[in-house]
Amino acid sequence: MLASGTGTLFEAILDSGVGADVVGLVTDQPNARAVHIAQSREIEVHKVSLGDFDSRESWESELLEQVENLEPDLIVTAGFMRILSPAFVDHFPDQIVNSHPSLLPRYPGAHAVRDAIEAHAAVTGCTIHFIDHGVDTGEIIAQTQVRVQPGEGEAELHERIKTVERTLLPQSVEQLLIRRLGKGLQ
Repeated sequence: MLASGTGTLFEAILDSGVGADVVGLVTDQPNARAVHIAQSREIEVHKVSLGDFDSRESWESELLEQVENLEPDLIVTAGFMRILSPAFVDHFPDQIVNSHPSLLPRYPGAHAVRDAIEAHAAVTGCTIHFIDHGVDTGEIIAQTQVRVQPGEGEAELHERIKTVERTLLPQSVEQLLIRRLGKGLQ
């Protein structure tokens, strides 16, 4: 898992049926709540803070090495707020899964919830997708709609979307792992 922030998505995965299969957490934020969650559950943590490196390339090289050493079947970005380079993505083809707070392809990027409100969208939601070379342009795995309530603010809507994400992401990861293991058994 790659995580940067509060760790609610990370925690949702750990609490789900696939939680026992988490091999480690790699983070760019050494003091993130996700780190404390991982440590409290005795999950291996690797801290790769961008500020500790002289270039983004050297940071990403270390990030790649730390992830590769964990030998994951899937890499799940759970609130990891960094764009991964094409070289990183290519190293793990069709293995990196992301959750995004909109119904892609609408409202890609870091401000999806705000963008949906500013567009007066009646419906938004969340998307689970593979990461590719673009920003939120990868193959869609699953989506769930969330109605925008009249007068709803960004924080309120984002929290309702996160509630849906905390269910959809673990379900999607579980289905992907089942398909991958099934393919390996044939």
